[in-house]
Amino acid sequence: MKTTLDINDSLLANAKALAAQQRTSLTRLIEEGLQLRLRSSFPSTKVSKRKIPVFKGRGGLVAGLDPSSNKAMLDVADNDA
Repeated sequence: MKTTLDINDSLLANAKALAAQQRTSLTRLIEEGLQLRLRSSFPSTKVSKRKIPVFKGRGGLVAGLDPSSNKAMLDVADNDA
């Protein structure tokens, strides 16, 4: 796609010189710069490992509570409030 840009004269001259030095086009140089800038402005898609908090306090389940029963767990939670 073609577009028109207003670029500072000295910046344009430096960009043209760099493009010539690297034997590439000014268009390609601008595209690479935009890609770098856009890549750094979006969060990384890498999934970071998060540490799961572990409660190391005392106590535990209510005596006689079946931890495999959702109903029993909810009943105890409701009674505690």
